[in-house]
Amino acid sequence: MAIEIERKYLLEAYPEDLISEGTIVVEKEQFIEQTYLALDGDQELRVRKITDLKSGQVEFTHTFKNGWGIAREEIEFAISEGLYDQVVKAHGAIPLTKRRVTARLGNTIIEIDDYAQIHMLVLEVEFPSMEAADGFVPPAWFGQDISTEKQYSNKKVWRDLQQQAGRES
Repeated sequence: MAIEIERKYLLEAYPEDLISEGTIVVEKEQFIEQTYLALDGDQELRVRKITDLKSGQVEFTHTFKNGWGIAREEIEFAISEGLYDQVVKAHGAIPLTKRRVTARLGNTIIEIDDYAQIHMLVLEVEFPSMEAADGFVPPAWFGQDISTEKQYSNKKVWRDLQQQAGRES
């Protein structure tokens, strides 16, 4: 099982100025619909529909994650549109949606997730090791480090959406 090591930051505003001046170079933009199929403690099973906003290309993934915080086990693989549609329809849940911008900030790849349903901006940085994650010094504009704050986790936000809609999660 692969280990995903990432830090997350709560952005106060989208960094338009840094993009327009070339400090941040946008590589791709995607629209992601994410639905959780099962949640148990620190384990999660989810599916995603990912649409590339430039090309219109769509991919579907199925992901298992285990653990909490900065480093977690992750298995992700592609699934067919038909399988995705079946499990989402059978589950009947409201997907968590976000616009993801993947960009370069110097030698660092960043992902900015804009959650329109809940008016939240989160910036993620993935690392090859815990040492790299621990040694990372973010620019001040990254905002609060929320890497270990459960209230900002995708699964918590998704559960809240289900409860607001009167659905079980």
